Parts: sequence; structure tokens; C-alpha cells
Amino acid sequence: MSGAITDRTPREDGFSMPAEWSPHQATLMAWPTRSRAEVWGPLFEQAKRDYAIVADAIVDVEPVVMVVDPDQEAEARARLPEKVELLPLPIDDSWMRDSGPIFVRNDSGEVALVHFGFNGWGRRYEPYARDAEVPAAVAAHMGMRRYVAPMILEGGAITVDGEGTLVTTETCLLNPNRNPRLGRADNERLLRDYLGADRVVWLPGGWTASRDTDGHVDGVAAFVAPGEVALFAPTDLADPDHERSSANRRAIERTVDARGRAITVHSVDPGAVLELTHLNLYLTNGDAAIVPVADVPEDAVALSQLAEAMPGRRLIPVSGRVLHEGGGGPHCITQQVPAGTPAT
Repeated sequence: MSGAITDRTPREDGFSMPAEWSPHQATLMAWPTRSRAEVWGPLFEQAKRDYAIVADAIVDVEPVVMVVDPDQEAEARARLPEKVELLPLPIDDSWMRDSGPIFVRNDSGEVALVHFGFNGWGRRYEPYARDAEVPAAVAAHMGMRRYVAPMILEGGAITVDGEGTLVTTETCLLNPNRNPRLGRADNERLLRDYLGADRVVWLPGGWTASRDTDGHVDGVAAFVAPGEVALFAPTDLADPDHERSSANRRAIERTVDARGRAITVHSVDPGAVLELTHLNLYLTNGDAAIVPVADVPEDAVALSQLAEAMPGRRLIPVSGRVLHEGGGGPHCITQQVPAGTPAT
């Protein structure tokens, strides 16, 4: 059984969040739910097909656990590879990065999870009460220790290097629709205590076309190695993200990471205003990266830039247009479980 620890923090017990490129024991996902079919509209069936494509790409290199609403279990089983494990749980939506748990690990290789609050992206989408309880159910299923954090946080709002540095955006974490009583210093303290962030780098904002998240960082930036960030950086002065991306770059370049290193920025600029961001990618075992593409010629430019930023990575392009219409991309629908043994 899992136990909620309320009088201690992960940091006090030696836990911190590993980088996404560290070994995974599994990837968590959630099957698109009928309760949110209106969000997808006529693209609902296509969304399920695209979720299955992402799961199929991942399960070749690591296990996939798919949370599925119980009344859709048979459908999910029929549409997913047999190797994908199904975990029937009542859910409201299917963005595991944001409503699911965030995992931490200690130096002994024990893994625990952090249960942050979830309020439907600032109460944009209701109901969300069942999604808010997913981390508790996952902890029970995995027999894993669960820390309950006194703040609302979606996993898409952060990227970490596994060495104490965390990057986030002011437009999301400081938005009063999440934690109105928490200021910048309060956020930093809780990110330190629950995720091991010794240095928080604040970007002014996320992708301007972010419809639902107030600008999650996973639309504009991703750690790709210690001390290295891939950054959405359009050079066209007419691009609506040019000014903001320039401000994001300045925010990174005027600081250092938790180890005292200057952070190297790898620019990603497809050369045109597209309907999605290639930065909403997911790093898996086997040195793969699941990258959303818009099915346009400019994809090749972004993929080439990402290949330079992540030498040795095998890029797996997946169509991201339908995922974007639903509100995200491959990173939004996945959550890594670090390799290790469950802390109990």
C-alpha cells in the first residue's frame, strides 16, 4: 500500500526529480476519454489513433502503462499493442503529464512519487476531481511512497536537468488561477523541497499559441543534456513569438545552472509560423525522441536543428496536429517513471 507523507518532504528524505533522459522503468499515459470528446470534436477517433501511435513507438523501447477509464477498457485493449499494460481508473481527461504524478528518486535507486494538486489548468476544464486523484491511485498500484505537495503544479510547466536546475515560465506558475497565495519565492521553496530544484530559471512566458496552459514551458524549452536547453527561437520579426522567445533567451543567458555552469542554448526555428511546437517532445529509453510534426516542409528544418541539439538521439516524428487541437503533444500525454525500486 502507498502512504501519504505529510510531515516530511522528498528533499528531506534525499529524493529529487531525475532528468527525462535518465533510464525509465516505464512511461505512463492515459487513453482519451469520452468525457472530453467535445474537446476533440470530430477528431476524437483520430486522437485515439494518435495516442496509440505514440504508445506503440514507446513500447518498443520501454514498458507503457495506459490509464484507461473502466468503460473504455475493451476499446483501448483492441486498439493498443498487447505489450501496453492497461490500468483501469476513473479519469476525466487524458493528459498524464499534467494530472498524473511526478516521480523522484534517491541515491539508493528508490523511486517515490509526488502528488501535486490539479485544478483543470486554472479551472478551464471541469470536472477534474477524478484526474486530481490519479497520483494516489498510481501510488497504490505501484506500491510506492507518495508525497503530497501543498501546491498546484502541472508536469508540463517544468523541465529539469536532474542536477538541481529547473526551468519554468512566469505566465503559468505565477498565474493566480493556480496558487494565488504563492509568490515567486514560495514557488521556488516548494520546487526545491518537492523536486530538488536548487536553481529555478524563470522564463517570461510560454508559446503564445498555448490555448489552455497559460504557457507551459514544454512548448518552448526542454533540457536535452546537463547545462543544455533546446529553445523555441523564431528569428522572423513578424513571428508572434519572436519578442517573447528573445526575452526567454535573455533569461537563460543571464543566469547559471545549479552547478554554476552557463547554460548552452540550442535554437529551434522552423522558419515559419506553424500550428504546433516541435519542442513538445518526449525522450525515451533507447536514445529515442518522440517529436511532433506538422506535416509541412518546415518540419525538416526543426528536426535537423533538434538532431544537432541531441546528437545520438533517434528522432521519431509523429503527426502532432490532432494532439495540438486537443491541447498538447507527445510530451503532454506521457510521464516518465524513473528506473529503480519503489520506495515504500
